[in-house]
Amino acid sequence: MLEDLKARNLAWARRKTETDAGFFKRLVGQQAPQYLWIGCADSRVPANEIVDLDPGELFVHRNVANLAPPQDANYLSVLQFAVDVLKVRHILLVGHYGCGGVAAAVDGKRRGLVDHWLHPIREVRHDHRHELDAIVDDRARLDRLCELNVIRQVRNVASDVFVQDAWARGQDLSVHGWVYSLANGLVTDLDVTVSNVAEMQG
Repeated sequence: MLEDLKARNLAWARRKTETDAGFFKRLVGQQAPQYLWIGCADSRVPANEIVDLDPGELFVHRNVANLAPPQDANYLSVLQFAVDVLKVRHILLVGHYGCGGVAAAVDGKRRGLVDHWLHPIREVRHDHRHELDAIVDDRARLDRLCELNVIRQVRNVASDVFVQDAWARGQDLSVHGWVYSLANGLVTDLDVTVSNVAEMQG
């Protein structure tokens, strides 16, 4: 199985250089993406492919259920590097419908360590329980919870000191909330973009 992956790698590298001889030389030269993608670790949600960008054009952080918790050093390290060093202009917080992490957060089953990780989603569920309880269809209710989770994570990112400091020094930076559909391959913009402190407070 691993030999197959190595063979696929070789074929991919050859295709890249056949269509663009300088592709890898440019990659070695610098990393200058304009986008940070914070998304789910789900294998069906490949960040670069979804937005049709090459390696080097999208800085990516993925975890279970696309969370941006203020106590997670891994996420914070990525965020700081993207904002302070790479100077990305757009942070895309991207969830997806049918997210197993979102479903696992609220199905009442115990799974161990991941239950602690998914706790913020249970908080979102509690905060929006009246809206969610009014949705009769189970799938539609989980889809809405996926959206609400993205909205909450956008606020987490926008309220972080690295983002706040970037805005204070006049850096051009926006935080967006999207949801990807496995069913048709399309993203939906939730229209919750935050581009400055005033929008965050509004």
